[in-house]
Amino acid sequence: MLASTEGIVLHFIKYGESSVIATIYTREFGRQSYILNAARSRKSKNKAGLLQSLFLVNLEVYQRQAHDIHRIKEIKPLQSYQNIPFDIKKSTQAIFLSEILYKTIHEQESYPELFDFVKNALLYFDLMEDGWQNFHLYFLFRLTEYLGFLPITREYASGAWFDLQKGAVVKSEPSHPVFAEKKVTGQLINLSLLKINELSQFSVSRSMREDLLAVLMDYYRIHIENLGEIKSLNVLKEVFV
Repeated sequence: MLASTEGIVLHFIKYGESSVIATIYTREFGRQSYILNAARSRKSKNKAGLLQSLFLVNLEVYQRQAHDIHRIKEIKPLQSYQNIPFDIKKSTQAIFLSEILYKTIHEQESYPELFDFVKNALLYFDLMEDGWQNFHLYFLFRLTEYLGFLPITREYASGAWFDLQKGAVVKSEPSHPVFAEKKVTGQLINLSLLKINELSQFSVSRSMREDLLAVLMDYYRIHIENLGEIKSLNVLKEVFV
């Protein structure tokens, strides 16, 4: 079946002499793997250049039921980023979040709400002039809603602990060690209340940003089975955090 869909590039590997196999999160079919023939040949017009982390693409594909890998007939940019590919800090965030999505989204079915969240958040992030330093924290937190383990953070405004196992802010210090301290919990609550256009109001120190990232990553590891190592995390820390 020949079909058209929008897609968000998550990952690709070389295949044969000039082709690639790309993992793309599509609006119509969820996560899918596609062969793009001659993507690295001289006549390809740099098709492989469209397969960078989190690039937005329009696809015309041969979609076949009961097949793990499909074929791309045509790929074009959906909307080009103005800053992400050219800003080392934003591109590092994109690579990190691409790996997170690659390791957390596995469903091969349409989920338009998740697709639109990712797409719209990235387009906004690309143009952000203030507050973009904390975009990855905002994105990680909001993504949990679509993955099914959004933290419950609104019961206690201050003087509380975030229990990672329960996925909730609690008023008593947990008896187990898997929780966030009060200061980090307070900032996590502040983060949870923000809309993307309010990120410029979220001002935290570098050490607090590191603590929030560590808590969110631990939370993902608890709630996502076999998440494994996030290789780009260390690069994110070195370049950005």
